[in-house]
Amino acid sequence: MYTAAVDNALVPVSDASLVPFARPSRLSVRQRKRWLEILTSFDAKNTYAVYDEAGNPVFNVQEQGKGFGSFLKRLFLRSMRPFRSSVEDLSAGTQLLSLRRPFRFIFHRLEVSTADGKPLGALQKRWTWFRRKYTVEGPGGEELATLFGPFFRPWTFKIMLPGQEHEVGLIQKKWSGLAKEMFTQADNFWIEFGQVTDPRLRAILFSATVLIDVVHFEQG
Repeated sequence: MYTAAVDNALVPVSDASLVPFARPSRLSVRQRKRWLEILTSFDAKNTYAVYDEAGNPVFNVQEQGKGFGSFLKRLFLRSMRPFRSSVEDLSAGTQLLSLRRPFRFIFHRLEVSTADGKPLGALQKRWTWFRRKYTVEGPGGEELATLFGPFFRPWTFKIMLPGQEHEVGLIQKKWSGLAKEMFTQADNFWIEFGQVTDPRLRAILFSATVLIDVVHFEQG
């Protein structure tokens, strides 16, 4: 239950790539693993299937990259590798978002833009001693929200807005079952948008699951 009363409508829903994020109150992000990855424990390019609250498939997220160089990055850099991913709208068959993760050794970052290259914002990891904290930035670097991971809740990230004392939404890794957790390394996430109504902020928060999965849950 979210108690903060906020108005986070930052921009009108004029960009077609943001319209699909204005509707659902919750999204389920499920990582797909191939048999080769399961048998060898080698992480290939990450792919995610995304469903709305009714269980309907809405998006597909695919990590990009071809050739031997891409293979070497995944083999040796593992969870620190730079990559690009695309987010596709399944109903329209069009690309919605482009995600770019530059190489960072500690302060991980993910940059989010529309398919035509218009910057939407970024996720930026911040320094903390024990807890996990990311700043959600707008295209000009302004702070839009914070993702805060409590120390004793390692599978949970609270969505906090500037000036608010209460969480307004959640990103959570969900238990996938004993066999899947032990053998496949495939991760599932829920995004509860709660009182986050701005489609641009929703799009960036949705994209955060890709970075969170790679940094905190991908097999190193």
